[in-house]
Amino acid sequence: MRKNFTLITILISLSLIGTILIQYSWLKNVLTIKNEQVRDKINMAEYEVVESLLEASQLPIPALPLDVLPKDPSEEVLKMLGSKSIAERFSVDEINRKINLAFEANGLMHPRFQFAILPTPNNGGQELVSPGFESQYDIGLIDTSNYWIHVWPLMSLTDADGAILMPNEKLIIVISDMQVFVLRSVGWMILAAIFFSLVIITAFYLTIRTILTQKKLSEMKTDFINNMTHELRTPLATISIAVDTLKNERVIGDRDKLESIRTIIKAENSRMNAQVEQILQAAQLDISEVLKEKVTLHVHEVLQKITDNFSLQLLEKNAQIQLNFIATGDAVEGHPVHFVNMLSNLVDNALKYSKEDIDPIIVITTSNYRNTILITVQDNGIGMSKETASKVFDKFYRAHTGNVHNVKGFGLGLNYTRKMVAAHNGKIQVDSVAGKGTIFTISLPLQ
Repeated sequence: MRKNFTLITILISLSLIGTILIQYSWLKNVLTIKNEQVRDKINMAEYEVVESLLEASQLPIPALPLDVLPKDPSEEVLKMLGSKSIAERFSVDEINRKINLAFEANGLMHPRFQFAILPTPNNGGQELVSPGFESQYDIGLIDTSNYWIHVWPLMSLTDADGAILMPNEKLIIVISDMQVFVLRSVGWMILAAIFFSLVIITAFYLTIRTILTQKKLSEMKTDFINNMTHELRTPLATISIAVDTLKNERVIGDRDKLESIRTIIKAENSRMNAQVEQILQAAQLDISEVLKEKVTLHVHEVLQKITDNFSLQLLEKNAQIQLNFIATGDAVEGHPVHFVNMLSNLVDNALKYSKEDIDPIIVITTSNYRNTILITVQDNGIGMSKETASKVFDKFYRAHTGNVHNVKGFGLGLNYTRKMVAAHNGKIQVDSVAGKGTIFTISLPLQ
């Protein structure tokens, strides 16, 4: 079982890691391709804007980028252009509308952008600048990792010899948050990949948790069956020996011995019935019935009664119970039977897990806190680890101390106690240190 569980965990982990790495690689490639596609669309859209501006102003077709044009403009050509520049012929809103329409026509939905139409060097003229445009965009002083900055010349003519002439205006379009824009365009893919990755991780977690739970239940079931078999076999063996003794003729004639054997058989029969009844109660416990049969109980009287009931066990183990009744109010609503049983289980537990070389001392203290009564049961027994303390209220759970049968019981007592405390609208907690003892604290609302 352990080897299979380890193998399953390794295989599922490798599959999970492999799937996530493949998805990451796929998403990275998708983003790279999408980034190139977006840049191509932006280029096409901006080219259409430039072409539209030149046509509207009756200028020639868009020019080549500035870095391939001659630095000295031709005065004759500039005169041919007329006196009005593009910056003078269009408003900011008109340019903004043209750019938006071009972007939408190329499938680019609402990218954030700024623009400016500026005169080229050595050519004075009017500027047309959109809100938010900064001069750093033009002179290259800004980090372009998250910006798409493109400079388009707005005039290009050739003279009679075919020489390229210098434009007198340029259009600068800046798209900000470029990475965000690209991510937004493939957002559904990223969300889908994250979603399915989380589904796979959740399925992996639930699978491992289910396997661990089933493993734990299997171990608890095995321990329970072993303990139950041992607990039931002991009284049966005692009864069997007593019955065989009755066949002895000397015993038959001795009334005192017959009475003694009868007492033993009855006691062992009662013990076995009590064990069977405990199992049935745990299986059929109905919290609603507990809530229906509540009566007024005084905690101090109940604790005194429990102490008296354990007098024989205390004498047998040379143990003692110290009662410290500090609480001034002790009236609560509780079930007359289950309330006694839930507190008795704590005392019984303290006696069961006492040290062999030290006389058990059980200190029961009551106190009031606001509108509640606190009941603490402290012992000087073997205690338990933090791991054991976190599981001590689980059904069928029993702390392993090297021998499954070294302490009698089925692992039902504390689970029953926790359920009963909850049925009485209370809370229970445990504090324990291995080798030093355990403290159970119950908080119950006062009547």
